[in-house]
Amino acid sequence: MKKYLLLSILAMMLFFVACGSGENEEEEEATEASGSGSDSSDSEDVASDWEPEESIEIVAPAGAGGGWDTTARMAAQVFSEEGIIDQNIGVVNKEGGGGAVGWAYIAGFEGNPHKLFVASPPIIFIPLNGQSEYSYEDFTPISNLIADYAAFAVREDAEWDSINDLFDDMKEDPESITVVGASSPGSMDHMQFVQIAKAAGVDISKIKYVSAQDGGGLTQLLNGSVDVYSTGVAETVEQVRAGKIKVLGVSSEERLEGDVLEDFPTMIEQGIDETFINWRGFFGPPNMEADALAYYEAKFKELSDSDAFAEIRKQFGWEELYLTSEEYIQFLDEQNESLGNLMDELGLGN
Repeated sequence: MKKYLLLSILAMMLFFVACGSGENEEEEEATEASGSGSDSSDSEDVASDWEPEESIEIVAPAGAGGGWDTTARMAAQVFSEEGIIDQNIGVVNKEGGGGAVGWAYIAGFEGNPHKLFVASPPIIFIPLNGQSEYSYEDFTPISNLIADYAAFAVREDAEWDSINDLFDDMKEDPESITVVGASSPGSMDHMQFVQIAKAAGVDISKIKYVSAQDGGGLTQLLNGSVDVYSTGVAETVEQVRAGKIKVLGVSSEERLEGDVLEDFPTMIEQGIDETFINWRGFFGPPNMEADALAYYEAKFKELSDSDAFAEIRKQFGWEELYLTSEEYIQFLDEQNESLGNLMDELGLGN
């Protein structure tokens, strides 16, 4: 009897073990069929539903009124007025070091999805010439938004009526002509002039460039302290309209649209086969989470596609140049290589 009882108990134990094993196998199969289980579905929900939980701060790493400041404020304005982003958006200026002060500020907010900043070629130039420890590689590229272009202006009564007239004199005696810009040597206003001048055959190692980082470049041009003003097209319109300066050339491929802007000749139509793009886009702090990046990438695309921002582009002579985060990273790597080579030629590389 005891023998039969023992066999019955053993049989029951084997039955329960087999049932438990089958349930575990079914659970494992269900898990494999769903990918990585509940963690994956939770992550996907967060990625699609994430929204900012507090006010957003956009940093313009320069003073009020310049290209960074204007781009940041116009983007914030359209985000709010068109209801693209519901959270409050504030723009703050962190000027100094050609952008380096603002970049250092943002670097202190690693992973914070409520801190953004606007940038352009100086985020490549400044680190390359050793004036900042931070480069584009230290941040999270979100989206490029616009393309702006260089304009080279002289006083209305200057002897030059075309960019070739100016460059012909610079080929003969480059040091007799002084170029002024708002950026430091080795940064935007300097390098955009150098790139075009090189294509025209000027000895770029002898170009005399002075920096007016206090914003006094136009004043120096008008009082005769300098000969040429290297700047952005938007900064010349009112002075051209007032009859105080004339623009010898702009660095776009084709003539720009808009009042006054359409009268500015390109370098290409004057026989200089070169352009310079002052791209401008937005970045987040280091190591921004993928869900926040996806949110902002989509919002900047919506901004770029809006009629309201199209009007702003027309007003400032900007062209649309939207890039996704992935496209932006590739573009920045290419810019870093080409602009770095130009700086090395001038002996300005770090």
